[in-house]
Amino acid sequence: MVKVSEYLSPLLDEMARRWPENRTINVVCHGHSVPSGYFATPFVDSFSSYPHLLHRMIKERFPFAVVNVIVTAIGGENSVQGEARFETDVLSHRPDVLTLDYSLNDRNVGLEAAAEAWEKMICRAQEQGVKIILCTPTWDNTYYNQDERWTQLLQHTRQVRELAERHGVGLADSFGAFERHISREDDLPKYLSHMNHPTKAGHLLVAEEIAKYFIAR
Repeated sequence: MVKVSEYLSPLLDEMARRWPENRTINVVCHGHSVPSGYFATPFVDSFSSYPHLLHRMIKERFPFAVVNVIVTAIGGENSVQGEARFETDVLSHRPDVLTLDYSLNDRNVGLEAAAEAWEKMICRAQEQGVKIILCTPTWDNTYYNQDERWTQLLQHTRQVRELAERHGVGLADSFGAFERHISREDDLPKYLSHMNHPTKAGHLLVAEEIAKYFIAR
């Protein structure tokens, strides 16, 4: 696993530069409905979603940086669909940092197809020199029944962690963050606004996981 303190180090040095030596930094958040900002569907609260919260965190730490946080996520999409438009919709933004978040919906395509799609996106981004942060899934209401869908979510969580290790990229362990903050069933509604969408508090957990890589200079 990469060292959190070192993974973005050269980029963070650039982000600390002042005008006129600075440049625009692009962070792209690719995935499904969660980074899209869906709360209780069809309600979309972009400014309470983790890409926006992350943007604020980054700017607090790097006040001289020009930073774009670009959302290319689509509600209802899985990683196979996201990979199919990766060149045109994601790499076209010339990201410096890319986050991937698809596991909630990847249960619908299975582990093998998801792994193939994630690896294609990771490898293409790495060829372009992009720093990548993989996101394990946020929780959903299958937690209450601990049923097959919950078991599948655990499997996809493990797979994302393994992909991060195998490819030497960053990991934002959203699932682990939820696990640390939920000790009883009645804790979950604080972090879940819909059957499978986080509240702002849940989004904040994800933003903090990603923001740990953006260490202030």
